[in-house]
Amino acid sequence: MRSIREEKNLSQGDIEKRTGLLRCYVSRVENGHTVPAVETIEKFARALEVPIYQLFYDGDKPPELPNLPKRKTAADIAWGATGKDARFLTKLRRLLAKTAERDRKLLLSMAQKIATHKVARPHGPVQS
Repeated sequence: MRSIREEKNLSQGDIEKRTGLLRCYVSRVENGHTVPAVETIEKFARALEVPIYQLFYDGDKPPELPNLPKRKTAADIAWGATGKDARFLTKLRRLLAKTAERDRKLLLSMAQKIATHKVARPHGPVQS
């Protein structure tokens, strides 16, 4: 931070005026005696008129991001969100709406037992 401030010919007093932070605090941050909060770092970046990354990085351009795997969206994760599963879920909801509460509870209980059953089952399509 100090090198950026000095490049721009700004004093710690100038940073104090621009940020509202005390000059002694600016000095403590520049000398590594204090670690500022993210909000304070944002104030420093605005006062120095630089993007935040420049306070952490010496290059002229932002650093290259590592090649991270693409995150799955909620639609990728949620069963029944798209395609054949969504049609099946819609049909099931329609049928359950016509079913008595007592029978819905029975079906739920059976589904829970099937889902927790430890015996290996074939992975073929469900017969209707």
